Amino acid sequence: MTYQTLCPTDLITVLMTLGHEAPHVALLRHDQNTPTFEESHHSLQQSLCHWAETLTHCPIGYMEQLYTFSSFPMQGAIPHIHITYLALSPSHPHACHGSLYQHFPWEDRRSETGNAQLAQFITAIEQWATHHPDRQSRIAPAFGLYDLPWDDTRVLERYELLWESGLVPRTLPTAHTTPHGDDRRLLATALSRLRARIRYSPAVFELLPKAFTLLQLQQAIETLSGRFMHKPNFRRLVLHQNLVEETGAYERFTAGRPAKLYQFRPAAMASCYLGSAFLPIEAAH
Repeated sequence: MTYQTLCPTDLITVLMTLGHEAPHVALLRHDQNTPTFEESHHSLQQSLCHWAETLTHCPIGYMEQLYTFSSFPMQGAIPHIHITYLALSPSHPHACHGSLYQHFPWEDRRSETGNAQLAQFITAIEQWATHHPDRQSRIAPAFGLYDLPWDDTRVLERYELLWESGLVPRTLPTAHTTPHGDDRRLLATALSRLRARIRYSPAVFELLPKAFTLLQLQQAIETLSGRFMHKPNFRRLVLHQNLVEETGAYERFTAGRPAKLYQFRPAAMASCYLGSAFLPIEAAH
């Protein structure tokens, strides 16, 4: 008779919000505080969403399953399974892991420090790939080398290459780590997914207040992508696609001419392609 050992499984919600200069994140571990499953909840995701909102007091407008990871706490042990979800909220939870760019500074192309670190990494990783065609074929699209464009959605690929080449550690540069040291990989996966989502879905609007200015929308895209946008062209793109509509109100307590407040048009749900802004309207350096 063959006996099968069940793998320990935990549920993790990666709650993303917008900070002033960077996306912020809170990791909610459901193995420590098991969510209550109610009859009115028709899915695991709905139960986790309700639990996360109750725990953080942050409304969650969007949630999706992110990835299923496995890890081995010790050699020879059975694997641990981590089922993860990505959640977006316009509110900021009290307890969080802080800025994502604290963990991945090279992903913020707006920062002189981040760009300097990225340049050092590129020099080192090109040396690591020398005389290894397979490595060269992997680093080229990940880091925008050899005339290839920079793709901001390749966060996970860049992190895994940097870890494989010995340039960054697997654990986070903070005390907030799991016993398995997989948090950095988890956060890289979440940032990759979020950057991809804002290209072809209205996910960015789940991180903004219901009414916002066009400047706030532009700054949100810049914060998430880690790149500056060309202001006039960005606004033309948003207005041309009819993604937003005026609310009739204006932003208060601002110097100079009050800015119009807009809101997302639900009718634009199927035609939200803000990602087309990334390369054509990126601001010149």
